[in-house]
Amino acid sequence: MRERPAVVLDIANSVVKRLSPLVRQCDFALDWNFIESGRAVYRQEETSDSTYIVLNGRLRSVTTHANGKKEIVGEYGKGDLIGIIEMITETPRTTTVMAVRDSELAKLPEGLFNAIKFKYPIVVTQLISLLSHRILGSMRSRPISTSSFTSVSFDTNQQIQHRYSTVAIVAVSDDVPLSPFTYELYHSLSTIGSTVRLTSEIVRKALGAAIMEPPNEYRLTSWLGQQEDRHNITLYQCDNSFGLWTQRCLRQADVILIVGFGDRSPVMGKLEKEIDRLAIRTAKELVLLHPEEASSCPSNTIGWLNMRAWVSRHHHIQCPKRMFTRRSQNKIAELYERIMKNEPYIHCDFSRLARWLTGNSVGLVLGGGGARGAAHVGMLKAIQEAGIPIDMVGGVSIGAFMGALWCMEKNITTMTQKAREWCTKMTQWSRQLRDLTYPITSMFSGRHFNQTIRGTFGDICIEDLWIPYFTLTTDISASCARVHTHGSTWRYVRSSMSLSGYMPPLCDPTDGHLLLDGGYVNNLPADVMRAQGAAHIIAIDVGSQDDTDLTDYGDDLSGWWLLYKRWNPFTSPVKVPNLPDIQSRLAYVSCVRQLEEVKKSDYCEYIRPPIDQYKTLAFGSFDEIKNVGYEHGKAYFQSMAESGRLTRFNQWSVHPIPKKATHSLNEYSFVDLAQIVCKVPETYPERGYSSSEDDYYDGYASEPSSMPLKKGYNMPLMRSAGSLSLSDNDMDSDELEIPRPFKPLPGNRNLQAVASTAPGTDGSSGDGKKPLD
Repeated sequence: MRERPAVVLDIANSVVKRLSPLVRQCDFALDWNFIESGRAVYRQEETSDSTYIVLNGRLRSVTTHANGKKEIVGEYGKGDLIGIIEMITETPRTTTVMAVRDSELAKLPEGLFNAIKFKYPIVVTQLISLLSHRILGSMRSRPISTSSFTSVSFDTNQQIQHRYSTVAIVAVSDDVPLSPFTYELYHSLSTIGSTVRLTSEIVRKALGAAIMEPPNEYRLTSWLGQQEDRHNITLYQCDNSFGLWTQRCLRQADVILIVGFGDRSPVMGKLEKEIDRLAIRTAKELVLLHPEEASSCPSNTIGWLNMRAWVSRHHHIQCPKRMFTRRSQNKIAELYERIMKNEPYIHCDFSRLARWLTGNSVGLVLGGGGARGAAHVGMLKAIQEAGIPIDMVGGVSIGAFMGALWCMEKNITTMTQKAREWCTKMTQWSRQLRDLTYPITSMFSGRHFNQTIRGTFGDICIEDLWIPYFTLTTDISASCARVHTHGSTWRYVRSSMSLSGYMPPLCDPTDGHLLLDGGYVNNLPADVMRAQGAAHIIAIDVGSQDDTDLTDYGDDLSGWWLLYKRWNPFTSPVKVPNLPDIQSRLAYVSCVRQLEEVKKSDYCEYIRPPIDQYKTLAFGSFDEIKNVGYEHGKAYFQSMAESGRLTRFNQWSVHPIPKKATHSLNEYSFVDLAQIVCKVPETYPERGYSSSEDDYYDGYASEPSSMPLKKGYNMPLMRSAGSLSLSDNDMDSDELEIPRPFKPLPGNRNLQAVASTAPGTDGSSGDGKKPLD
């Protein structure tokens, strides 16, 4: 191209000549918008005259209520469609959509949509299908209202999406092994989708030592855009100083990972204040590193989080010893070059983090059911043997206890031992009898029950558990459900296990609200797990089954008649609920409805072991119930493996990401076409022009260059509204319909510049002497 720059014009001619009318019409009408971080794409109550497609970046949708309170509705990444429903229904915008980071969007105006709709009706059919699935998905779950510092509010009508394509990694201190951490994460991510790791050294080596300087801004932006287009996930490893490269990483990131040592005292990194200032809307997550041999749970995680109110989530990562061995950068690269040849361990913490970042987390939900919850231990063992990773855990009642125990231990042997010891304590009736009290609020004071649970968990907080965890309680002070992801583990586990009448409600240490068993509102909260970002969920139900074949006794019922039926062995028995049964059924009405929705959902694998023969208080049968759960789980997952359904759990990607072809970083080079084509000699003689009705075709009405041009005419280029088109005056090729075929994006912005600097771009006779405006 440097030797013969005029070839660019011939290539442009050849490309445009082969475009179909539909592509040209879309190309003319589409606008490419660049939205800086913090800018609004559109605002609430504005007119809906277009829809947007995210080409690159990340956007956040926020609604403002009448009282002025703002609420995040959702987030959107590459490929998402925004504002389509308002445009179709011709209603004002219902939310404000803002750019979380620098983003590029394609704006599809209403006029183009209508034109396509009339000419190609199949588009409407596909669109109806798309919107129907979206609406149907939101109808399968219901919102859960919560209001507390220790509880998190989730609207399950909108699944929170955590599918990030660009990740910036920052170290809290200089001694954090940032390069090994990035390599480990890169290793796990590479199995899910095409991944690229970028550092300042890699970029300077590929583009030159001066690439970070302001004059090279466009060249760097274009190259980074190409990397993000070529790969599913881009890892930006920041420097330890707040230089130009670190600032660039933060501007490019969908999410920022702040990495520190979890076994040290909480500290605020020197870069973190700048991070909060520069990337105020970007999601930030804290990653705390721990030695692989660490046996006890983390501690003082709350101290780390309290320093960072802007952190949305935290992760505890147990790291292999190789990460902490001091090596040069070359030695580190050689080590991980060998490691990359092997598959990463699917159950390791780096794999769990990789699944979270790509929206592929597997959630486990454990339901309540008293002593029948021992089956959870057996099911967990079967899940492990089936090779299914567990990335998030949620539980209610006994499920809250067993789930928290697993998140604390991550070892099935230790968990089984502690669960057995607790169940043994629950069979010690002498100690429970001493806990009896005058039954105004409950039969027991709860003191002995508290001691058994606190003896199991100690004073560990939910934030200190190895695996992300939540439990659900019923707040009878505010008459709502509450989801707990922070605070004292034993207190919220105890709250979720507090059956009305047996145990008094536990007073929330934060606001004093009275908390009871979460099973009264939702005994299998798979919808809550989904709202937290789990892509697919295993839900294990061990609840009691109520009899449905009750006796039809007519319009009135005599208690004396029931007494007679009960004590007379010669009469036929009747099934009529007593007062406690009726109260229990009333308490679990909403729970039953929620359970039916979970069973019918397509995002949840519902499993119920055969444990109906065991009573709620049969804690003495722990090992027997555990074995029933294990045998059922083993057979169930074996059946799933034979049918091929198990692969969605024990494969790397629950929602497979198509891998893009990997390329060497050195494949990309930057060529300033505008500068080259400025040297094209003026070789276009002046030609005449004549037109007739036959020169026009039935195209998009507002397309400026919508006529075929006859052979023999010159075709100077002209620039219109930031796009490339050809003037009507000249042509020197076969019949050609020319709209605006090129847009200002990082792979073809230079071609637009070619158009603006090519000879004859003024639309005149083609002498090229009049400069372009």
